[in-house]
Amino acid sequence: MPKVTQEYIENKKKLIVDAAYKVCLRKPVEMVTMMDVIEETGLSQGGIYRFYKDLEEILSDVIAGMRMNYNIIDEVERLFSAKEKLSFEEGVHKIFDILADVMEKHLMDIQKINFDLTVLAINEPERAEKIIGGIKGQSSFGYLSTVALPNLFKECEEKKYKLRDKPENIANFISSAYTGIEMNCILTACYKAPMGAHCKPRPLFETLAKSIIYLCGGKE
Repeated sequence: MPKVTQEYIENKKKLIVDAAYKVCLRKPVEMVTMMDVIEETGLSQGGIYRFYKDLEEILSDVIAGMRMNYNIIDEVERLFSAKEKLSFEEGVHKIFDILADVMEKHLMDIQKINFDLTVLAINEPERAEKIIGGIKGQSSFGYLSTVALPNLFKECEEKKYKLRDKPENIANFISSAYTGIEMNCILTACYKAPMGAHCKPRPLFETLAKSIIYLCGGKE
């Protein structure tokens, strides 16, 4: 029997993950079944289970791949490390420009799947935790919450800006606003929900940036 190489294993796993990703684009994630993935790959049931123990493990790898493609971390890091220091106000606008760029690019694919995962987390929290728990690395929004925002608040403190609310309240507002923008844009684009013709990421993120600058005592 020929020896199975690591390259062979990785190629097969990629085939399975790519197939699962395509299915997730067509169906809500919580409705995707292992049989859907099997049919998409063209492999036998045994051929799938040779590489993955269950659907949740496959979905974990789908999300891990999405995080590599939906990544604001490198661009935001370049902003913070740039030789030419941006003002607080410029930094806020730049960060949310990056978010708008990525959301516009991936609204019909990665953003749609992220939204579906949020619904799954509400309806089946244990299953969602099983999927998310096996993923290494930090999501873009996780980075925004734990690194980018604290850096912005630190800069406000250094500039002696007078915050118009507590930092934790501003952070919660940003999180809620981001989630709302994501949800409304996806419902409009992917599910044709009647949320209004103006649910576009960029103008909404521009308004959010202005709101953050105001709340942090900056000058718009």
